[in-house]
Amino acid sequence: MTALPEPDPGSEPRLLTVGEYAALGETETGYTELQEGHVLMSPSPTLKHNRASFRLCTQLSAGLPGGLEATQDVDVDLELVVKDRPGFSRRPDLVVVDHAAFHRVDSEGGLLRASEVRLVVEIVHRGSRRMDNVIKVGEYGDAGIPYYWIVDLDPPVSLHVWHLAGEFGYQDSGTFTGQVDLMDPVKVRLDLDSLI
Repeated sequence: MTALPEPDPGSEPRLLTVGEYAALGETETGYTELQEGHVLMSPSPTLKHNRASFRLCTQLSAGLPGGLEATQDVDVDLELVVKDRPGFSRRPDLVVVDHAAFHRVDSEGGLLRASEVRLVVEIVHRGSRRMDNVIKVGEYGDAGIPYYWIVDLDPPVSLHVWHLAGEFGYQDSGTFTGQVDLMDPVKVRLDLDSLI
């Protein structure tokens, strides 16, 4: 585990590039993300949150065609700035990417890239509602990730679906509860009530 870099006394905090952030590895303080060079700290997910993420990943994986894979809790370089500028990296609850992206990270290191991500999913938790529903909608849309799902575990469990609509960013595709059949980015039936 790595300690986060401390600024020199009397100076501004140092803003990190995505490469510098990736080089930190796992930090001793838990879950982190990078927003315009600033390291953001979040509490570790709750048991309810982790269980929902696992169950959603299992349901989603059952509908994925060959060549695509769902995985949980990985860092994604949003590729919003050039490599030597303070960067943006998020750790979504779940992503769907091509197998080639996993092979690239295994062989070259680094993070998954937004350009490799087909779907990103965030599960709302205490303190993340505005971040998930406003900030990340803008960032993930600007990063060109084709689909963004937000799962809210407050009863009734709901799924809010966004898809890219060209230069206008994300378009709201609706909010769903109960069982839902989706066609994009993959054909899948989800049982949202079973997530909790």
